[in-house]
Amino acid sequence: MNSDPATQGQTAIDRHWLQTQVATLASQGVYMGTSSWKYAGWIGSLYSHDRYEHRGKLSNARFERECLEEYASVFSTVCVDAAYYTFPTEKYLAGLAAQVPEGFLFTFKVTDEITIRHFPKLPRFGPRAGTDNESFLNAELFIERFLKPLEGIRPKVGVLMFEFSRFYPSDFGRGRDFVAALDRFLCGLPKTWRYGVEIRNKTFLQPEYFHCLEAHGVAHVFNSWESMPSLEDQLQLPGNMPASFVPARLLLKPGRDYETAVKTFEPYNQLRDEYPEGRRAAVGIILEALKRGRKPALVYVNNRFEGYALATIASLIREFEQRSQAPVGEIT
Repeated sequence: MNSDPATQGQTAIDRHWLQTQVATLASQGVYMGTSSWKYAGWIGSLYSHDRYEHRGKLSNARFERECLEEYASVFSTVCVDAAYYTFPTEKYLAGLAAQVPEGFLFTFKVTDEITIRHFPKLPRFGPRAGTDNESFLNAELFIERFLKPLEGIRPKVGVLMFEFSRFYPSDFGRGRDFVAALDRFLCGLPKTWRYGVEIRNKTFLQPEYFHCLEAHGVAHVFNSWESMPSLEDQLQLPGNMPASFVPARLLLKPGRDYETAVKTFEPYNQLRDEYPEGRRAAVGIILEALKRGRKPALVYVNNRFEGYALATIASLIREFEQRSQAPVGEIT
């Protein structure tokens, strides 16, 4: 074992057990994975240090370039957060697909060029910061720049998620105004992909929002986020599973902001603040999805949820098995 600081104090993970359980669940339509995968804090648990050594030292470049293959030997799916920041190219997507086995599913966050109404005043937006986004909900641009490159790896695509940051009254005066814009956008999309919508305005979780999604066969992405209702509360909303599949993202404990979570949880190798209510609700979402015949059910866990996504997933599997009152392999 190496002395890399990232592994010090690491919560133990039974890699073989996790691999077996995840594979069994995937065979039954339940996919569990993480939000992104390039975390040095997972070296020594999920990742083997020796595999990424160069001249006796960990090569960060090699690790980031090659660790997806090792990740995919254990997990059945992953959420590609990187696609949110730039349109993915065919070369990039082919490189991802080449590292994973048959049956593995990539879920992609759709590039923010499509989902941002006004560009935030952040350095990465350059001269566009603070201006209106003319490409907001542009179906033609989405098809050309996002869907076309994905055609080459279509069998490996899980869900395409439209993550909408919190809107302000200057963006949409009412939730129904957003729903109307979303409806027009979805009308222009091909129906042969799985789409999910993730919103950050809790007041938008109204019947017309779910009716819109149902009309287009689009999923509501259950999301645990700082200013959103809890997963349990979202699970109580009528019409909350409007599509034939169900995605969920365990991102933050409600009430905790992203920056605080990063400072608290890095380097993401220990459970630092367990959130049993959130886990319980996530398992409830899976059970309800199976009960309603909604498959696949895809659950993505972020390190900022409890501090260590791998341990959170292990806990979810154990609780799922306990609440279903049967071994994972016997759930149908």
